[in-house]
Amino acid sequence: MTEIADIYKSRLANLDGWRDAGIEPYAEKVKVTHHAGGLQEKYAEIEAGFETGDTVTVAGRIMSVRNNGMFIDLQDHTGKIQIFSHKQNLDPKYMETLKLFDLGDIITVTGKVRRTPRNELTINSEHIQLLSKSLQPLPEKHHGMTDIELRYRKRHIDLTDNEISKDVFIKRSKIITAIRQAMLDEGFLEVETPMMHPIPGGATAKPFVTHHLALDQQLYLRIAPELYLKRLIVGGISDKIFEIGRCFRNEGLSPKHNPEFTSIEAYQAHANYEDMMDLVEKTVQAAVKAVHGTTKVTYKEQEIDFGGSWPRKSMTELVKEKTGVDFLETTDAEEAIKKGRELGLDVPDGSNWGQVVAIAFDEKVEATLIQPTHVTDLPLDISPLAKAKPSNPRLTERFESFINGWEIANAFSELNDPFDQYRRFKAQSEQKDAGDDEAHHFDEDFIETLEFGMPPTGGLGIGLDRLVMLLTDSHNIRDVIAFPTMRPAAAASLVTKMDGKT
Repeated sequence: MTEIADIYKSRLANLDGWRDAGIEPYAEKVKVTHHAGGLQEKYAEIEAGFETGDTVTVAGRIMSVRNNGMFIDLQDHTGKIQIFSHKQNLDPKYMETLKLFDLGDIITVTGKVRRTPRNELTINSEHIQLLSKSLQPLPEKHHGMTDIELRYRKRHIDLTDNEISKDVFIKRSKIITAIRQAMLDEGFLEVETPMMHPIPGGATAKPFVTHHLALDQQLYLRIAPELYLKRLIVGGISDKIFEIGRCFRNEGLSPKHNPEFTSIEAYQAHANYEDMMDLVEKTVQAAVKAVHGTTKVTYKEQEIDFGGSWPRKSMTELVKEKTGVDFLETTDAEEAIKKGRELGLDVPDGSNWGQVVAIAFDEKVEATLIQPTHVTDLPLDISPLAKAKPSNPRLTERFESFINGWEIANAFSELNDPFDQYRRFKAQSEQKDAGDDEAHHFDEDFIETLEFGMPPTGGLGIGLDRLVMLLTDSHNIRDVIAFPTMRPAAAASLVTKMDGKT
């Protein structure tokens, strides 16, 4: 802390030096004509020692300084370029200010482009100006920002120092853009729905609770936009709609879970869950190709092929393959619990048949699904919003898509019978009364919506954070969320700690 304080004092002295020279250290905007990466590309073929005579203006952050400011490495969002400052080219008043620059300062430079005899693309500065003074030090040059937690807390520093992090977030943007474009190409209309709900719904999860002062009303941050998107389908705004946005679930943290996450949900009238399987494949494959140019990706040295039509297998079928137990042959919950415990499963007392099947899948099957797979026909007991299968009412027309042992999509033929929906909500309410904090709330307003009439509809949700993890070979969800949820930490600003300087 003492070393950082000394650096801070030195930079404050340089800040005063700029002001003593009559130069505002937090300047107005400048007109930038070129970026470092573009210049590197444009002049890639010029020979060592060649002077172009072309004048350019660039801006960026000082990443290194050599020979008392004669050589500066300037970095912008596209790359780096060397700046050369010498009295033969630079006005004496600017030469005097070179000593006031510190690592991390944001500057603008105007000058002519050349390639040095050592083959370094360089701008001979004719005008050099401070745009914003950096008072905090950059990460140590050779070791970088090695504290992983600090990287997540101080993402602005991480991005200046870590090309891998920057690449991940650029790819994230490309992935979401590709998915959005794929949906638009399929004729879907993008819509927006509320982030605060009077009743949490659309998924089984514990919500975050907030309070609206003017209405004196308890509200919940949305755990899913599903029920509002279905209202738009009922209203007939379009046969195909989607929303990309944030959802919030009051759950624990893990390498695959963040309480605030991004998803896409889509609904298509006159479609079913099989149509949604096709849609998952189209949108995910578009995202993979956008960042890799192919459907094959390596994650933790394991090649994953997203191409073609993905296998479609029922949950009970997969459980039977791994355990030898066919839960479809069990007739009630007690028999299913007994079979589950014989398999060594951790089955709580009072579990229903569908919950036992889900536990068997979670513990025995899920981790083995490395290549993209649609797991179909999930139990009705754990699917309060999905249509029952006509051939077996214990199951639903629902699937989850798994890749690398992770669920990345959840979809189904939407339940549009208000009487059946009423019974499902009642069953969920009973589970909630029995102590299940994640059970679905009873939503009478949504039942009234269904009474107005909803066409047969297929619905889909894809978790975009996990998909980004897979497509960037990232092993923690915090690596793909710019500002993940963290425990509070003390601020490190020295502006509020240094006597005499505020």
